[in-house]
Amino acid sequence: MVITIIGIIIGIIVGIVAGYYIRKNIGERKIKNAEELAIKIIEDANHEAETRKKEVLLEAKEEVHKIRIENEKENRERRSEIQKLERRLMHKEESIDRKSETLERREEILNKKEKELNEKEILINELYEKQVEELERLSGLTSEEAKELLLNDIKKEIAHESAMIIKEIEAQTREEAEKRAREIISCAIQRCAADHVAETTVTVVNLPNDEMKGRIIGREGRNIRTLETLTGIDLIIDDTPEAVVLSGFDPIRREIARIALEKLIVDGRIHPARIEEMVEKAKVEVDNIIKEEGEQAAFETGIHNLHPELIKLLGRLKYRTSYGQNVLKHSIEVSHIAGVMAAELGANVKIAKRAGLLHDIGKAVDHEIEGPHVDIGVDIARRYRESKEVLHAIAAHHGDIEPQSVEAVLVQAADAISAARPGARRETLEAYIKRLEKLEEIANSFDGIEKSYAIQAGRELRIMVKPEDVKDDEIVHTAREIAKRIESELDYPGQIKVNVIRETRAVEYAK
Repeated sequence: MVITIIGIIIGIIVGIVAGYYIRKNIGERKIKNAEELAIKIIEDANHEAETRKKEVLLEAKEEVHKIRIENEKENRERRSEIQKLERRLMHKEESIDRKSETLERREEILNKKEKELNEKEILINELYEKQVEELERLSGLTSEEAKELLLNDIKKEIAHESAMIIKEIEAQTREEAEKRAREIISCAIQRCAADHVAETTVTVVNLPNDEMKGRIIGREGRNIRTLETLTGIDLIIDDTPEAVVLSGFDPIRREIARIALEKLIVDGRIHPARIEEMVEKAKVEVDNIIKEEGEQAAFETGIHNLHPELIKLLGRLKYRTSYGQNVLKHSIEVSHIAGVMAAELGANVKIAKRAGLLHDIGKAVDHEIEGPHVDIGVDIARRYRESKEVLHAIAAHHGDIEPQSVEAVLVQAADAISAARPGARRETLEAYIKRLEKLEEIANSFDGIEKSYAIQAGRELRIMVKPEDVKDDEIVHTAREIAKRIESELDYPGQIKVNVIRETRAVEYAK
């Protein structure tokens, strides 16, 4: 048993030892094989590294060769450019040298000429001094006196030439201004076509028959007296067939009487109570007409925001005349003309048109209120809060105050244009002839006047002067003096042109 155990143990030991040597041999063989494999890998790596090294060196040599070739090419190009620049610089240096030589030669020539000129200047100064001495000896004047005399002559010549230039410029400016003003005024008048008006102080009412006259007169004249008392108008019943004349200076009352009489004629019942009723209806109708006419005037001129009382006053102007011209139509015309001229000149069109429409508003009540219609109009416009520009234009439209704005001047001009155009205002033939004769009489009263003619319906006075008595520079003074005499001695609408003409003729006959 023990032997067996020992044998087993010995067997185990022998096995262990045998296994150890066997594993040792196997490990050594593996280690040897691994070492051999490592050596081979190292050799292969070294070989591959050598090969890669050779390739890299070859590539580096090729790159270096390529860079060298490019550098050589670039150096050749730079050398070529440098050579070109050097040649250019050489040419420029040669050119500068040539120019420098030329300048030196020119400088020498100029120096010589300068020297010659200095010598000549000295000689000329000597000659000049000798000439001055000789001139002083011959003229008996010193150089200072001669200078003063020469300067005086030059001053006179310059003064004459400057006067001629100023006169020419003034004439040209006046011509251009007159041309422009003529264009603006003609444009304004053409664009405002107003009717020619001739108003009278009587109104004729046609009757269906002559029997109606007796009914209008009434028993013992009570009907006609009632109508005259209520309206303030005179009824003239004469031999004129089928007509009654209403006479009165108040056009509104005359219109009320006309409407009331026409209504009575149509109705046929004519007695004091009926007359009173018809007169009241006529007053209401006239008030409505006045309001409508005022609104129509404001609408026609394009003026808004007028106070209702101003509109009523405008409507009253329909029944107001001035020298036979209807004042409402005249106001509308002035508004249009002033507006057109303001538009042409770049002024305020609204203010010009508003002031033009309201410029004669005082005439609506000037028979009821003391004072000139200009002052009355300004007070009315101020009462209804019109602007300062409009108030100023109204106050200045007859020249009572100096106009301070373009719009005020335009309203003044438009008022003169509307009043002075042919047919706008009526005057008797006798007064017209007297005015023309007075114009010619004023002109003929001056010295040197040969003939004078009042033409253009008295709007121009053409005067011929005697050329031997009146000089060219005196005709301006003559024209101004005649114009002042006309302004101080005559009343006339618009303006009068005083045209003084001086003419010299030389006549010869070939025989």
